Amino acid sequence: MDLAVRLKQIQERITNACKSSGRNSGDVTLIAVSKTHPYSLIAEAARLGQTRFGESYIQEALPKLDLMSGDASVDPAVRAGIQWHFIGHLQSRKAREAAGRFELIHSVDSLKVAQALHRRMEQLTESGELHKMPGCSDKKTQGVLIQVNIGHEDQKSGISASDLPALIEQIVGLSFLSLKGLMCIPPFDGPPENARRYFAELRELRDAMEIKFGKGSLPELSMGMSQDFETAISEGATLVRVGTGIFGQRNYA
Repeated sequence: MDLAVRLKQIQERITNACKSSGRNSGDVTLIAVSKTHPYSLIAEAARLGQTRFGESYIQEALPKLDLMSGDASVDPAVRAGIQWHFIGHLQSRKAREAAGRFELIHSVDSLKVAQALHRRMEQLTESGELHKMPGCSDKKTQGVLIQVNIGHEDQKSGISASDLPALIEQIVGLSFLSLKGLMCIPPFDGPPENARRYFAELRELRDAMEIKFGKGSLPELSMGMSQDFETAISEGATLVRVGTGIFGQRNYA
């Protein structure tokens, strides 16, 4: 199956999942996860109309961002609408490189990382560099999500639900960051339906935080991947991260 067919199938499945859940398909954004895949496939997907891409490794992502910014094979109007999302674990020492280059960083899980992003955004703003960099469209703040370790797994990144209110309060106080919502990666546990309770838990956690911090203050829920995005949509996902379903199997070598 070629890329055009796979992309169309995923888009149709998103539309159908929204319809089944009584939701508007415009409320769910597809993030095409392009990590480990060559830039040529990203450019092809862009020419097919896909404008949101997700990367997990800074050293792999930034060259792709730079290639896209100067790729004459992609219509300039399309290129202008492309957004890059960072979805992998972000270490504080790498935050400096990520700040200002991504529309949304999904994986903030500590005050240390948030502060590193904030400091770098402040530096870029004061120097005037931010307006020259290809990357996020908002040239004032860096959009972020907080990653919650919803399955309490030791091997996964993310903050605990009990520590979430304090981190939200701290990030809201950082003027160069814009907190947009929450993200999770549930345990890989058999059929997609098994992930439902984790998606529901993240939605309920978000709803509880909005009672505390204001209705509509955390609009985004990044949850659901190739194997379970339809279940995630039925539980309120607004951003779904689909990689292998679009680009095929990854080659980590």
